Amino acid sequence: MSLLRAPPLALYVHMPWCVKKCPYCDFNSHGLRGEPPYARYVETLLADLDADRHDFGAALEGRTITSVFFGGGTPSLFAPELIARFLDGARQRLPFAQACEITLETNPGTVEHGRFDGYLAAGVNRISFGIQSFDDAKLKRLGRIHSADEAEAAVKSAQDAGLGNINLDLMYALPEQVLDGALADVERAVALQPTHISHYQLTLEPNTVFAAHPPPLPDDDAAWAMQEACEARLAAAGYAQYEISAYAQAGRRCQHNLNYWRFGDYLGLGAGAHGKLTDAGQGQVFRRWKVRHPNAYLEAGGSAGRIGGHAAVAADELPFEYMLNALRLIEGVPAAAFNERTGLPLAQIADRLAQGRQRGWLQTDPGQLGTTALGQRFLNDVIASFLD
Repeated sequence: MSLLRAPPLALYVHMPWCVKKCPYCDFNSHGLRGEPPYARYVETLLADLDADRHDFGAALEGRTITSVFFGGGTPSLFAPELIARFLDGARQRLPFAQACEITLETNPGTVEHGRFDGYLAAGVNRISFGIQSFDDAKLKRLGRIHSADEAEAAVKSAQDAGLGNINLDLMYALPEQVLDGALADVERAVALQPTHISHYQLTLEPNTVFAAHPPPLPDDDAAWAMQEACEARLAAAGYAQYEISAYAQAGRRCQHNLNYWRFGDYLGLGAGAHGKLTDAGQGQVFRRWKVRHPNAYLEAGGSAGRIGGHAAVAADELPFEYMLNALRLIEGVPAAAFNERTGLPLAQIADRLAQGRQRGWLQTDPGQLGTTALGQRFLNDVIASFLD
């Protein structure tokens, strides 16, 4: 019996411009060439939201926005007044939860002193800094436009402005990095006392400069040693790992990302943005994505031309889609949530669950879907086992 229910609903807002494209980046981001039409883009975002509300109709009725995430690109290129304009407009269109988490991704090299006061006044209550490393040589190799000292100054400036919920993005297994270097980055991050640290391995993604011209990276054993040592140091500093690459102080987990990993819903606004929406009435889960290029998105406005694609997720794809997200969580998810979020009986994946438990990849508790420590190490293989 299907118990498909509408899960929490979030907003993802894509800001596509950055000062300079980094050689490892495969996101839909575009280096600056002149002054982008920032104000027009914000108005187009609101037109996009209006059109999505019209298209999805009853599937949005009575639902509240639990989190907003401005990603990119570099959202901090947008002035606080424009962030405020979007948030005010979005609140007029959809109700926001009282404790709505609103995150703005920030490049330390793009934020002027004092600008954080404006973001806080606009409604932003969480800042995510793309630090990546505190080693100036490594930052240069990664194509970053900030220095280690500028990164520290930006974080302290945000804290001084009263922003108490701050994430730092860090990468490890960087070109020619050694274990001591990876640990040194973690030490400098911890010293700043952010509430959250995202710590992930540099990988070579297709269609990037690094993929075409690979830098010398640490081998798998060295990368694993860095991951284990950094995990231990973060734990000792009070940052509990709750997802493969996410560590948080008590009560400071990222609610927006938790919604993704628990197979929640989100409207995707902006050039190239992806969204997922559950229509419990129709018994279907839909994915929608917008056209990628900013110019095409702006030209489309709120018309159907803004849609790059729209499709129901096929029933035989739902187990993989669900597990792709849920198994990233260290504690996993309740087994009953599988039926609530996919509309499928748990029995549909019983054989694969049994095989995963037999291999030592999955927890043995029948009431929980989650990996063991071994499963976390071979997570790609575990997730692939749920492909139809």
